[in-house]
Amino acid sequence: MAVKVVVLGAGGQIAQWAVDMLGREDVELTLVARERTRLPDVPAGARVIEGDVLDPEVLGQALRGQDVVYANLAGELDKQARAIVAAMGAAGVRRLVFVTALGIYDEVPGAFGRWNTQTIGADTLRTYRAAADAITASGLDWTVLRPAWLSDQDEIDYEVTARDEPFRGTTVSRKSVAALAVEIIKDPQQWVRADLGVNKPGTEGDRPVFS
Repeated sequence: MAVKVVVLGAGGQIAQWAVDMLGREDVELTLVARERTRLPDVPAGARVIEGDVLDPEVLGQALRGQDVVYANLAGELDKQARAIVAAMGAAGVRRLVFVTALGIYDEVPGAFGRWNTQTIGADTLRTYRAAADAITASGLDWTVLRPAWLSDQDEIDYEVTARDEPFRGTTVSRKSVAALAVEIIKDPQQWVRADLGVNKPGTEGDRPVFS
């Protein structure tokens, strides 16, 4: 039986890579985007829901009957995370893959860590940390992904670090993050309750290294 997957924030750049990959897999796709026009290529058979994940009606409709939720959002991530957790509980859906950002645990060492905090902003990182805290305290079967600075390279090349390990590297391609998310969706027993940094090997430096 095909896995039923809902992608929240399907119009985002990482999510678009993931949707393209999932469109070639044996899955039933539901795509949620603020604006349908942000979905340039919708796989055949996919259901599209236009709306905001902070709208309980939109979220409830999207999650009904799903097996896996993949959330790749921006903005008020803490509020969005709490809304998703509540809606998944109400819908009886347990598996969640949720994307945040590097640096939320002060896990990025050295000069790059200081640059990252200054550039993203401490307030934004606190918001993203609050989102991750809501997810990890939820009791759901979650995986949190913390990507490095993102490139548009058409490549899949990544490594992961655990929450209690120093973050490695400075960059990673959006396609790589999408590929990791899709691997988890295809085999939902992978990385359950794992909080993973994601980077491209060999990109260490004091600033993002786009190679």
